[in-house]
Amino acid sequence: MRTLCASTLIGEFFVIGFAGLVAMQLTDIPRTTIWLVSGIAMLLSLLLCGMLTRPGGVQLGWALQLALIASGLVVPTMYFLGAVFAALWWASVHYGRKVDEARARVAAGA
Repeated sequence: MRTLCASTLIGEFFVIGFAGLVAMQLTDIPRTTIWLVSGIAMLLSLLLCGMLTRPGGVQLGWALQLALIASGLVVPTMYFLGAVFAALWWASVHYGRKVDEARARVAAGA
């Protein structure tokens, strides 16, 4: 699960950064505010890569997905991209757990 989820979070890191660049052009929000919010979200996406196996890591990932969708209030395209990444996050968690279970069965049988 960790590999799939971390890949999704790294993709989000770049999308958040590019969305920050777009937000600077589309809105009158001060650049410092845009980069403070984008920077925190980017940092969170990187930190979550290491927190995935800890309690609450996946739930924080869901919170990031909701925040990404909510960023559509500033950059409308983010409604779509946030939904895509939420679907990728679900698939990473769901299928990642199945892969982990299959690996555990193989390791127990070997």
